[in-house]
Amino acid sequence: ERKMPCLHGHLTKVIFIKGDRIMGLNKKSVDDINAKGKRVLVRCDFNVPLKNGEITDETRIVAALPTIQKLIDDGGKVILCSHLGKVKEGPNEKESLAPVAKRLSEKLGKEVVFVADYNVTGEAATGAVEAMKEGDIVLLQNTRFRGKEETKNGEEFSKELADLADLYVCDAFGSSHRAHASVEGVTKFITAKGGENVVGYLMQKEINFLGNAVENPVRPFVAILGGAKVADKLNVISNLLEKCDTLIIGGGMAYTFLKAQGYEIGKSLVDNEKLDYCKEMIEKAEKLGKKLLLPVDSVTIAEFPNPIDAPVETVVCGVADMPADREGCDIGPKTAEMYAEAVKSAKTVVWNGPMGVFENPTLAAGTIAVAKALAETDATTIIGGGDSAAAVNQLGFGDKMSHISTGGGASLEFLEGKVLPGVAAADDK
Repeated sequence: ERKMPCLHGHLTKVIFIKGDRIMGLNKKSVDDINAKGKRVLVRCDFNVPLKNGEITDETRIVAALPTIQKLIDDGGKVILCSHLGKVKEGPNEKESLAPVAKRLSEKLGKEVVFVADYNVTGEAATGAVEAMKEGDIVLLQNTRFRGKEETKNGEEFSKELADLADLYVCDAFGSSHRAHASVEGVTKFITAKGGENVVGYLMQKEINFLGNAVENPVRPFVAILGGAKVADKLNVISNLLEKCDTLIIGGGMAYTFLKAQGYEIGKSLVDNEKLDYCKEMIEKAEKLGKKLLLPVDSVTIAEFPNPIDAPVETVVCGVADMPADREGCDIGPKTAEMYAEAVKSAKTVVWNGPMGVFENPTLAAGTIAVAKALAETDATTIIGGGDSAAAVNQLGFGDKMSHISTGGGASLEFLEGKVLPGVAAADDK
């Protein structure tokens, strides 16, 4: 076991599974390579939120530090790369990684040389890498500044990235579900020249927590799914029903389930194309002898708040008496109590997606109740990235969770049982 800073700077004890497996995936990790004197390209997830050029949440930067520090300590020449934002308008200063370089320098207590060149792997990058000494750090510019070459896994860009390095480390769990040049393409060229492709500590931790929760959970295992759309979580619902003991549904997607059961849901969010699917899932739960919990009451509003955090008047309605002109925007107090009760006896809990419009203080009560129940349980609690991670952190429960995933989409695909390209591309032991 190793003490590692968790995402909030506190030390947390992480039990790594020793021996020849990372959660049975049998992949090489940073502990299996000798980085001394080698150029090591590390794909991180520095896709941090920025406001006026300032980083507003440094969770992802802090999460990358253990791997970077290990490679520095081992005398590697550490070349970092990442994307930031969607970069829809082409390369621009607002989506430059410059603020990340600055924050990384502060965190590591040493200079991080930033290659500001929009080409990412051009002469500026080559020159900076050539000048490196052991233990030095270079951060390349936003990989998405290369547009489709990055997102469509372009050969040329993949090769240019590999040309800068001898070894490759993927520590970007938040991007590991995308087969991009800096995640997957680069590994082929590293292999071709006799280099190794491994996963970093963050990837290892994510795979251990999420993988063990799904494949080998300590029971009772409770899964909580929220968020707006059923469509986003179709396969997750189906896969988790087979693995968990209790599946709790909240958030906007609960209303499609309620409509499938014949309830009036007023102006609430609904996916009419998925009503049959919801019926199938209700039947599947019954057939497998699993508990499927749905809301018994809702916090309703007349009009959606604009802006989203504006004051709003609410009425609590039981599921059987929702008026046609109102919209459900949070689970009601009885539901919150029922869900909190279900969590109490659990030994493993995975939560992905808020229970309501948590960005509005009036409509955050359901999400707070679930977060509080998770904070108070002795179970292993795993928060699946994205909005639930934001909610838990904003509400001040972050340090009470066993693991907060750094990848929303990636953790969902992992919970679906999909193989992630970033994991698959790493060398087997």
